[in-house]
Amino acid sequence: MFLSLATTHRPATDLGFLLHKHPSRVHETELPFGKAIVFYPEATETRCEAALLLDVDPIGLVRGKGRGEGLLDQYVNDRPYAASSFLSVALGRALRTAMTGTSRERPELADCEIPLEARVTPLSIRGGGEALVRSLFEPLGWSVQIEPAPAVSQDGASSYVSLRLAGTARLRALLSHLYVLIPVLDDDKHYWVGEDEVEKLLRRGEGWLESHPSRDLIVRRYLIHRRALTREALERLAPETREEALEATERPSSEDTLERPLRLNDQRLSAVADVLRASGARAIADLGCGEGKLLQHLLRERWLERLVGLDASARDLEWAAKRLKLDQPGGPPEGRVRLLHSSLTYRDRRWEDVDAAVLVEVIEHLDLDRIPALERVVFGAARPATVVVTTPNAEYNALFPNLEGGAFRHPDHRFEWTRVEFRAWAERVADAYGYRVAFDHIGEVDAAVGAPTQMAVFSQGASA
Repeated sequence: MFLSLATTHRPATDLGFLLHKHPSRVHETELPFGKAIVFYPEATETRCEAALLLDVDPIGLVRGKGRGEGLLDQYVNDRPYAASSFLSVALGRALRTAMTGTSRERPELADCEIPLEARVTPLSIRGGGEALVRSLFEPLGWSVQIEPAPAVSQDGASSYVSLRLAGTARLRALLSHLYVLIPVLDDDKHYWVGEDEVEKLLRRGEGWLESHPSRDLIVRRYLIHRRALTREALERLAPETREEALEATERPSSEDTLERPLRLNDQRLSAVADVLRASGARAIADLGCGEGKLLQHLLRERWLERLVGLDASARDLEWAAKRLKLDQPGGPPEGRVRLLHSSLTYRDRRWEDVDAAVLVEVIEHLDLDRIPALERVVFGAARPATVVVTTPNAEYNALFPNLEGGAFRHPDHRFEWTRVEFRAWAERVADAYGYRVAFDHIGEVDAAVGAPTQMAVFSQGASA
C-alpha cells in the first residue's frame, strides 16, 4: 500500500522539516508486521512529494499480537495489502512527530495552512463505495478525486480505488484525517480494539470529529462496532446527545430495516430449515453463520445431531456463542454445536464431514472474483450431499420505497443478482461439480419482479 504527501508551498522542500525526514535520504521504520519506507520521489523548490510505502511481511503478521480474528484474516483476505489500519499504524510510527504538529526548525510553518495533496492506493470501497469516501473527506474541506485501481473482479468492476485529496490545511490535520478515516473505510482493524482506542480516536479527531456530519458512522466503524466503546466515545464527543448515542449503537442494519416489514429473515430461516429437514441431513454447516441466527433456529430441531457455524469474523462468532449459550447453563450439550473461525474461500477439513451446507445471504458479500474459490471449497472439496444457497433478488429492490435505484440492500454487498443471473450461476456450478439444482423463492411473489429472496438447493447426482 502506498501513501504520498506533496506540497507546492515555497520552498516546497520545507516539507522535510514538517515530516522530520530529510529529502535526500530513504528512511525505514521497523513495524511488528513489516516495514515502513519513506522516500522523496520529488524534492524541488516548487514541489516536494514524500511517499510512504508499507511492505507487509506475512510472517510478521503471525508474530504480531493482533486481535483474534486478525490472525486468520491476514491470510484469507486482502486487507493487509490495501490501505487499512496497517497504514494508520505505519503513519503513527514513521511520522509520529509530524502528527503532533510540531517542527523544531520551522515552528511557524507547522502552525500554517499550506497547499497539500495526498494520494492513497489501493483504497477499499467495498464498505460504501465512492459516496462514502466523499462523505468522509469533503466535509473536511478536501477536494476528492477517485479513480479505479488496477485490481478488478471478473465482471470488470474494481473493488479498490486510488484516492487523491487536495486542499489547504495544516499538515497535522491531513495526517489526522487519514489516520482515522482509512480504517473507517476498511471497517475493520487488524488488532484488538480496547478502551485505549477511544482515547486515540478522540486525540486524533480533536477539532474536527465532533462536528463532522458523519461523526456517528466514523465512531462506530473506527471502534469496529463495539457498542460500549461507541457509546463512550459519542458521549464524550457530544454529551448533550447521550440518548442519540445510545440509540445509534443499537440501530439495525439498512438491510434489516428494509426487510423487517416483510418478516423476510424469519421466512428465510423457516424455508431453509424445511429444506434441510426434507434432505435427511443430520450434520449441517452454516457457512457465514454471522451471529448465529440460523443456528439458533436449527437448535430447536430434534432431528439434528450436530451443527457447525463458520465465519471469518471472530466478533460475530463471539455474539453467536452468547446467542447459543455455548458452555452456559441451558445451552446445547457439549459437542452438538461447534463454531469455527475460518474463511469460505479456503479449504477447512474441520467441517467437511457434514451432510449439508448452507449459505444464507452470504455469497453477495464476496467479491465476484472470490466466488470460484468458494465453489471449489464447498462443491469441489467438501461435497456435502445438500447445499442450500439464498441471496437477494435484485429485481425486487424496485419495490422497496426507501431504496434508491441501483442501490444494494446492504452497503457490504458486492453484487446482487437478478433471477436470470442467479439461475445461470447455479446451473453452471451444478454442471461443473456433478450436482442437480432446484430453485425456489422466499417471500411474497410479485408478478413482475418475483420474490424478495431466491433460493437454490443443490443435491448430489447428475444434472436432470
